[in-house]
Amino acid sequence: MGTIARIRYNFRGRVQGVGFRYTAYYAATQFGLTGFVQNMDDGSVLMEVQGPPEAIKGMLARIKESRWIHIDSANPQKLVPDPDERSFRVKSGW
Repeated sequence: MGTIARIRYNFRGRVQGVGFRYTAYYAATQFGLTGFVQNMDDGSVLMEVQGPPEAIKGMLARIKESRWIHIDSANPQKLVPDPDERSFRVKSGW
């Protein structure tokens, strides 16, 4: 198995009410990633994603393809991977 990364993103821009969480879910599933995505009460979207760095880049590219989503900033932060995590989840709001 290759390198596994876990990154927390706090996306800002046109990211709520545009299908961001479900786009992220389907992209994560397609790339075999784990983690979660959640709307925040300040209008941002929080996402933690885990897997091979190239797969994470692919997921982000897929999200950015949406004509409805517009990311102004992402603020990535590296985290320690969770070896017990097995899926990607859409968490309900705040």
